[in-house]
Amino acid sequence: QVLLQRLCDSDSPTLLETSRLLLTCLSQPEVANVWVERIRENPSVYDCVCFIMSSSTNVELLVKVGEVVDKLFDLDEELMLNWIKNGTCRSVGPSVDDSPEELPDFKIVPCILEAAKQVRSDNPEGLDVYMHILQLLTTVDEGIQAIVQAPDGGKETWGLLYDLVCHELCQPDDPPIIVQEQKTVLASILSVLSAMFASQTEQEYTKIRKSKSYMPLIGSLIRILQYMEGCGKRSVDNSKESEQQETGRADLNEEDFHLKILKDICCELLSNMLQELTKENTLEGLHQGHLNEQTCSCAFQNLLPLYFASVESFLEVLREADQTLADNLEKRFPSLKVHA
Repeated sequence: QVLLQRLCDSDSPTLLETSRLLLTCLSQPEVANVWVERIRENPSVYDCVCFIMSSSTNVELLVKVGEVVDKLFDLDEELMLNWIKNGTCRSVGPSVDDSPEELPDFKIVPCILEAAKQVRSDNPEGLDVYMHILQLLTTVDEGIQAIVQAPDGGKETWGLLYDLVCHELCQPDDPPIIVQEQKTVLASILSVLSAMFASQTEQEYTKIRKSKSYMPLIGSLIRILQYMEGCGKRSVDNSKESEQQETGRADLNEEDFHLKILKDICCELLSNMLQELTKENTLEGLHQGHLNEQTCSCAFQNLLPLYFASVESFLEVLREADQTLADNLEKRFPSLKVHA
């Protein structure tokens, strides 16, 4: 109880030490449940944690508090649901402005985003933690709703994640091996984007398609897949490599579980986005260099045969935009020709 009360302290070193202790307690399987129960019974913990995430500029503290939240959500879905609902329920009631000690009604998603913005440039591990918290939120419907039904319709979340994928992580001037370093944070980000994308209404799809961010995101997803192929090729010997080129499949270093997860999430989001493409988008993608024979081949190679319908519908749109490219791709992927 005393330890939890110290989370409401205003002294950063005290908060940091308290968070460290709390994380240690939550990491002990034999006592973790007791601590989760105590935290559940103590609503001030939610307020204090949200206050730190939304207002602190101390990166070390933010990372540690993020690790505590990540651990809590991982351990107890019910607590996560309570914290998601916390902000939504309380914000409906009248706000109390006359008490200076009264904390504002916090909503969990904006607090996580604020903390993520603070740590993104200084602490890659911290960013990884906050992206994983967002990913955990998307494992329950209430979490996805909390993200997409924010007053801005999830624009801030989408904007931050888009910015990270398209402008910071896994960039064109990075070596392919970078995907090994960034695989967990990328998997979390793409997982959240995928959940957000899948929950859009038809009207919102149209809006997203018309936005300038659509094709660059597709380009970034394909680049991630290309880099994964690059990593795979480094890990196979020459004989395997030639065999791999014949079959047109990238060996993804089977034992690397996290790369496999990243590939699966990346393919799922890419297939959903390709399925929504219009001729206008496609022309834009061709013009900007996001779509060409090399990138489309990489996409098809990774998406087939699982996402056949998505590839087929994209190919139809591509045929309207660039007949020659569509024909060349059909030659490279004969299975598509049969169904054409």
